[in-house]
Amino acid sequence: MKRLTFIILCLEGAILSFNVAASAALIPSVAAEFSVSEFVAGRLVWLYMIPYGFAALFYGPLVRVFDAKKIELLCLFLFSIANLTAAFSKNIFTLFAARLFMGAFGASVIPLALILIAQATHSEKRGKSVGIFFASTFIASLAGLFLSGILNWRLIFLLPAVSGFLLLPLMYFYLPHFAPENKKFVINYIEPFKNKVILYIFTYIFIISMLYHGLQQWLSVYFSTQYKIGQFAISMLITLTSLSGIFGETIGGILSDKIGRIKTVNLGILLMIVSVALLIFKVPIFILALIMIIWGLGWTFNHAGISTMLTDLPKKFLHEAASLNSSVRFISGGIGMVLCGLVMKESFKLGFLIFGAGLISLLFFIKPREQNGY
Repeated sequence: MKRLTFIILCLEGAILSFNVAASAALIPSVAAEFSVSEFVAGRLVWLYMIPYGFAALFYGPLVRVFDAKKIELLCLFLFSIANLTAAFSKNIFTLFAARLFMGAFGASVIPLALILIAQATHSEKRGKSVGIFFASTFIASLAGLFLSGILNWRLIFLLPAVSGFLLLPLMYFYLPHFAPENKKFVINYIEPFKNKVILYIFTYIFIISMLYHGLQQWLSVYFSTQYKIGQFAISMLITLTSLSGIFGETIGGILSDKIGRIKTVNLGILLMIVSVALLIFKVPIFILALIMIIWGLGWTFNHAGISTMLTDLPKKFLHEAASLNSSVRFISGGIGMVLCGLVMKESFKLGFLIFGAGLISLLFFIKPREQNGY
């Protein structure tokens, strides 16, 4: 893959990711402006995630029929329009609708990036490319989180809208065309699941995403209600998860190449378990900051390992697997946030115990399978 092509993919991933994590941090501010409860304002997260998950199912198969460049140009334009709508929303329902469309059109980026990396990169270097790509998304997420503690929440949506419009000419002139494989649009998600390795991987992805997002997306509310800290401190704490994630994705990708995909995945799970165990207790802020760093490293080690495993799959499953990766992660993440929200309303400690137990069980659910080539 040409360097400029890879840079454009990374820039697009960065624009997509700028307000993904920041949206969760902004829940208290949005709730205050529109005079709704924080649990109602929290819908702006899962109203993005679930449409994202369903829309992602179509983009992998679409690349077989249509030029990926044309798909990306259209989706980035509509994604930018949705962000612009959110920035100038007059009520909570307009904001919810804008988030829904952000998810639907933003879902094109990750599947197509994984497909292009898999097609244009040797297997020995895919982990590094996947890691760098996702590191760029975490850098953008970090910037969004940091700025969410300083700027008005509307600017957190306006900035990616403007950036998206600015990237469009660069994509139009410099992103190469990608010839479609055939002229028939076919969606076949039954065939990949007949492969036990693929079924195993996506069952794992569904569970880990549900557990991670179920906890991650309510951390701002936890910090606000239990620690009584303001928006800036909340944003900075959650920023630490993205800051560590920048290094976690890159290191995780390299570890996937060096020590193996499975070992990297399980190392990530172990770090996440340690983090949740510590969150059960009310600790000083500086310890809380350390927990967020460990949590971010754990998630990104796991994410990089699993994502690299997907690029190793046979070519005939690549398109469906790339779409399923985003789809399963976001649908299960949205479900996890809804379920965790129901528990957290009753007790944050109970939520940490339940979801932490889920992580512990997952550590034993996936074990090294050298015969699978991972």
